[in-house]
Amino acid sequence: MNGPDDGRDGRDGPDGHDGSDGREERQIGRPPRIPGPRGPADDLDPRYAPRPLPEPPRPPAPVRPERAPEPRSHAVLKSLLGAWALAACSPEEIQAVEAHLTECAPCAEEALRLRDAVGLLHPAESLDLKPLLRSRVLEDCLGKRPARIPLPAWASPYDTETARLDALLRDFGDSEWETPVRLKWFEEERRQTRRTTVAGVIGHLLTVDGMIAGALGLDDPLGPAAARERGPAARTELYWNSVEQPITRQVREPWREQGHTLVRTVSFAGRGVAELSVDYGHFALPLGDAFLERAFECWVHAWDIAEAVDYPYDPPSGPHLNRMIDLAARLLPSALAHRRRAGLAAPARGLVAAGAPGRTLHLEIEGSGGGSWDIALDSPAAKPSAEQTVARIALDGAEFCQLAAGHISPEEAAVGQHGDREAIRDVLFAAASLSHL
Repeated sequence: MNGPDDGRDGRDGPDGHDGSDGREERQIGRPPRIPGPRGPADDLDPRYAPRPLPEPPRPPAPVRPERAPEPRSHAVLKSLLGAWALAACSPEEIQAVEAHLTECAPCAEEALRLRDAVGLLHPAESLDLKPLLRSRVLEDCLGKRPARIPLPAWASPYDTETARLDALLRDFGDSEWETPVRLKWFEEERRQTRRTTVAGVIGHLLTVDGMIAGALGLDDPLGPAAARERGPAARTELYWNSVEQPITRQVREPWREQGHTLVRTVSFAGRGVAELSVDYGHFALPLGDAFLERAFECWVHAWDIAEAVDYPYDPPSGPHLNRMIDLAARLLPSALAHRRRAGLAAPARGLVAAGAPGRTLHLEIEGSGGGSWDIALDSPAAKPSAEQTVARIALDGAEFCQLAAGHISPEEAAVGQHGDREAIRDVLFAAASLSHL
């Protein structure tokens, strides 16, 4: 018979007890089990959880042999040469190209040319100049060569005209140096001529330039014998007669060297040298004016040579031509007085004290290098006066130079004139008388 339910589950011990001694059941060496929400299997202590067995080692994957790169055709490798020269190929392409270059001579030559061309290329740079570039360039230039000694303004036309004539002569052959040239000048109321050659003209320039060399204390090209001869004509005849054989192109070198020496000397001499007197025989000129006169004659004779060989020749630049015309205009009063003393010009209308205003002719030169000048008629020492202008002349610049060089006569000059006819004629003939051999 069952007794009343006392909360037991009927599992009593043999002695009628439930096996409990009133104490909580314990297990030696194991903490009490506390059920978890995920079931008893998940609540096992990880320290006592069974460990998984290690997986057996997998055999290594078989090593596949690398496939050799497919050979590239000649055309493909040749097309890669440009990229190879620019170092723009992949490592495989570089290896293929370089292997090909050891076997193909044409491609190897092309590769060398391309590599040399790459060396000429420059990377893109900014077009903006660096702020200190100018100072660095100037410092470097002055360190390598000292600053050039400035050339006097009055010697610049001579330096330019001798250089232009030398450029014309540089390409002449032997036959052209023997081309006949007719020199012209005005003397004794008529035009004079003298026949020579291109080489003879340069010899003439050499000897007359020698007068300036003598004034500067330099060697005279004619030697000691020139001391007895004065004037361009006498010196030229002495030179032409002293040469045993016909003058050849060999005269160019001493003429050009003498010109360089003259320019170099006056550049180092300083300012006062311009007033040094140069003796022309029947007249003298300051050294500055003598250089302008030699520049004018060099241009005129270069024109003669160019005309003889049928070659065009331009006139001097405007500023240089203006200086030459100015010299001729300043010499006109003295030339007019010289002709008056020789009985070749009308006498003065009246006596004029030095520095006092007197009769005046107004000379107008047109074209490049032109300008206007007032010419004293009665005395070189008289002062030109606009109020006492009695005549006017207008001339083209090139035509006035041809007149002053004796290449055209006063009657041939196309002159615009107004006023005193006698004064106009005297001035035109005085301009022509400035010429000489």
